Amino acid sequence: MIDVQLYVNDNTKIKEKVAIALGNFDGLHIGHQKLINIMKQKSEELGLESMVFTFLTNTKTVLDKDNNIELLMDNTQKEKELKKMGIDYLCMIDFSQDIMKLSPEEFIKKILIDRFNVKLITIGFNYRFGYKGQGDVDTLKEIAKKYGIEVIVVSPVKCKSGQIISSTYIRKLIKDGNISTANILLGRNFTLRGKVLKGKTLGKKLGFPTANIKINKSIIPKLGVYKTRVLYNSKEYNGITNIGLTPTFDGKELVVETHLLGFNEDIYGKDISVELIDFIRPEKKFKSKEELITQIRKDISNLSNIIH
Repeated sequence: MIDVQLYVNDNTKIKEKVAIALGNFDGLHIGHQKLINIMKQKSEELGLESMVFTFLTNTKTVLDKDNNIELLMDNTQKEKELKKMGIDYLCMIDFSQDIMKLSPEEFIKKILIDRFNVKLITIGFNYRFGYKGQGDVDTLKEIAKKYGIEVIVVSPVKCKSGQIISSTYIRKLIKDGNISTANILLGRNFTLRGKVLKGKTLGKKLGFPTANIKINKSIIPKLGVYKTRVLYNSKEYNGITNIGLTPTFDGKELVVETHLLGFNEDIYGKDISVELIDFIRPEKKFKSKEELITQIRKDISNLSNIIH
């Protein structure tokens, strides 16, 4: 695998013939994974290099300023997960004015053909591209045929209920606290990532020291207490995480605070990842500090030893 990132302002060109997967790929859920794996399989069959092309900023938020999409993962997480999939090239570029103004055919010719020597394109059933999203699946097929490029359109992946698996649907599940189902559709545990901050040390005063982080993403899960798994310094720890406003102490700001079981190191300033495993209970304002302590003890004792 060639460990590279290609940016618009680079002059990098790929001489080898390329199979490419196009999309925003927010969350890299199992539908996205199917699309990329189909591209990868075809690239191997045809002797092509495999490539994923996406943007550093979700195109929908740029094209529609009122569309404040709550992203499921940041670019660091996306890059990490895409590289795990064993692709040869990853292109994450800025959705710049120059890119936005390209017509559908200009995008294919100037970017996909001239820069990346693309011979096969894999897209989702609802893919749009080019200036103001003028190009759709049929447009792409028509233009690609002109340049001798094969196009594979991947049909949607559905839940047993018939619901199409999408980033939008997974966001709703997370906002509703249905994290276990969201994790199944993501193909991994939904993860909050950030640097451990110096908080008000409320957890320590209660006897349950916590690592507080400022999350590097815009989506906020349902407020409450979660069973979690924490990755720190290449090691995994079981944890219990509260996402909320600490109403017992009349808190006003959102906090994400995690108590790591059997852990007592000072990790202020360190980066940690918190995987949400299951929703335990909604956030609640307790009548006293003692009542809160009792509930925390109960939450910890109720945690399953199985972290999956």
